[in-house]
Amino acid sequence: MTKTKFFIPSSTVFGRGAVKEVGARLKAIGATKALIVTDAFLHSTGLSEEVAKNIREAGLDVVIFPKAQPDPADTQVHEGVEVFKQEKCDALVSIGGGSSHDTAKGIGLVAANGGRINDYQGVNSVEKQVVPQIAITTTAGTGSETTSLAVITDSARKVKMPVIDEKITPTVAIVDPELMVKKPAGLTIATGMDALSHAIEAYVAKRATPVTDAFAIQAMKLINEYLPKAVANGEDIEAREAMAYAQYMAGVAFNNGGLGLVHSISHQVGGVYKLQHGICNSVVMPHVCQFNLIARTERFAHIAELLGENVSGLSTASAAERTIAALERYNRNFGIPSGYKAMGVKEEDIELLANNAMQDVCTLDNPRVPTVQDIQQIIKNAL
Repeated sequence: MTKTKFFIPSSTVFGRGAVKEVGARLKAIGATKALIVTDAFLHSTGLSEEVAKNIREAGLDVVIFPKAQPDPADTQVHEGVEVFKQEKCDALVSIGGGSSHDTAKGIGLVAANGGRINDYQGVNSVEKQVVPQIAITTTAGTGSETTSLAVITDSARKVKMPVIDEKITPTVAIVDPELMVKKPAGLTIATGMDALSHAIEAYVAKRATPVTDAFAIQAMKLINEYLPKAVANGEDIEAREAMAYAQYMAGVAFNNGGLGLVHSISHQVGGVYKLQHGICNSVVMPHVCQFNLIARTERFAHIAELLGENVSGLSTASAAERTIAALERYNRNFGIPSGYKAMGVKEEDIELLANNAMQDVCTLDNPRVPTVQDIQQIIKNAL
């Protein structure tokens, strides 16, 4: 048996109303003053103030940093570090999706280790344990509240930098489906398809294990059943609850099993063109899966079945091809653009995108070893 490691938050609180436990959880980890990291929109809804009130009622101090942005950049991380130090905080509370959680991870890393977030690109480059973080997720997609991964954009190079280290895994995750109710259909689609890409890539990744398989398989089952319901009716609390579990399990799966070329490519496309990560994943996913079919034929045949395809009587190879059909069906039904060209991606940038994707850490776990030319062709196919 190959030696493996498994990382999840020290504790996770699931369920309706779970957000009300944030103050008690901060107190339990010995915090005295927390920096809340969130985005301007969530701050405008009053959610961050409600969380701050809960923290104060637990007898702790709190300050709010509402400057997280989609595809968080090094500039936001460094600004947050300055606020954290000036306010003499000793804990972080992130509220939102991956942008808020990743920004907070970056702040906690730099506050504890010094330097710039750009110094920590790659795997296992963090020396000291980072600042304790409670991650409160409001979307069902990124799984960032579970992971030892942060993706930060280098604003000068316009390249997304994955930072991967067990030390940046949040201390506590809070997953409250009531915070996901009424999210718009477009956001539900983008985050839900992100979760699906996590589950699929983790299931076929090189580092997949029976443990990560269990999480990935259950995530795919739930997403196939409940994502369409959550898109159709944002107030369907049962669907939101199921998707909350699904995205968490998909996060656990990829955090420990790895990802692949879907993310290597979408990191670059999103970084250069400022496009929504989940949609970038959705567009390229059928093309990456087609490339990877020969490396994980039996697993792709199983994925097709999990995604509702009728594979009865088909050979394993033919059943595996049905995964591509299932993903194309998802994209059509959810109104996802037919290709990157419709999103503004230019053919003359393919070489740059492919070269950067080849260097992306996620490429290491892709089940089929690619060349730069392979990645260029995948991006061309996705145009």
